[in-house]
Amino acid sequence: MSLHYTLSVVQEPKVMSTLLKSIPPQKNGSHPELSKSAALWTDMAKWFGDDIRFILVSLKGVDYQKIEELRLRVGKPLLLRTLDRDLFINQEGEITSPNNAYFIKHEDLACALERMTHSSVYAVEEDLKQGFITLPGGNRVGVAGEVVLQQGKIQTMKHISSLNLRIARDIPGLSQKILPLLLSMAGTVYHTLLISPPRAGKTTLLRDLIRSISNGVPQVGLNGQTVGVVDERGELAGMWQGVPTYDLGYRTDVLDGCPKASGMSMLVRSMSPQVLAMDEIGHADDANAITDALRTGVQILSTAHASSIEEARSRPVIKHLLEQGVFERLVVLSRRHGPGTIDGVYDLRTGRIL
Repeated sequence: MSLHYTLSVVQEPKVMSTLLKSIPPQKNGSHPELSKSAALWTDMAKWFGDDIRFILVSLKGVDYQKIEELRLRVGKPLLLRTLDRDLFINQEGEITSPNNAYFIKHEDLACALERMTHSSVYAVEEDLKQGFITLPGGNRVGVAGEVVLQQGKIQTMKHISSLNLRIARDIPGLSQKILPLLLSMAGTVYHTLLISPPRAGKTTLLRDLIRSISNGVPQVGLNGQTVGVVDERGELAGMWQGVPTYDLGYRTDVLDGCPKASGMSMLVRSMSPQVLAMDEIGHADDANAITDALRTGVQILSTAHASSIEEARSRPVIKHLLEQGVFERLVVLSRRHGPGTIDGVYDLRTGRIL
């Protein structure tokens, strides 16, 4: 299958009624209010064709809150990844063995891609170069297939064979436990780096930190501050047609889909932020832009992929920033007790665990 599939008119499916039928009515005959997780799952289902959509709204024995990923691989069984296990799902939405699960067809991926790109694959080619598509709400879809190169550089991707829909969640209040450890006596935010392996909640924690800093938390001596967010992958704010899906606070300005290095300088010049926030730094350009931003007096709040301080220091860009003393606080997250587990908060000036 190529990305250049035949385009057709896509209508948004009506899946809410199907999901409601699976929820027992109350004594008066009315349905209880859908939980946020069930409603979120309903919203996810609309991006797929009839076969996959029916399966997703017919799930049985699965806790919506625990679903983290939906994986579609051509010729392989439909797979849901939850907090603690992998689940193979059959055509009736039931958990089953791999051999009895629903096997993904080329048409399933073609239909999903058509919906996810709104029938215009060219509009997401820049994202495809990095191996993903971002959906409204900040949900990211990983894409794998045949990479097309031109003069050694990735141009696009074709013959798509795998999709991985990662469910983004917003957890207000998640940052309250560690927030006091990230504030100076004067109430300013220390330059902070959050690190974790994939699926350990660093983006969710960063989102809540941004919201708390923007709104202010008087209980811990934090007044609301202007925050500039460079949302290169569209996951932090979940922008849709210029409007954030997630609440990032009263005093937050967002640059959506902008490279971090360019976005930092743009926000400093145009929006005068007190705090600059971004997700997943790791390129040399990011480090240079952070160094430039520091000269303006802005505070830095960011994340990076690493499971430990040692692993972070093995990455050249992160190692450079740490050796230069850019960051004052380091927060290490893991999945030991589920996503968002705080393994430690370090004062990088003294080396102490707070």
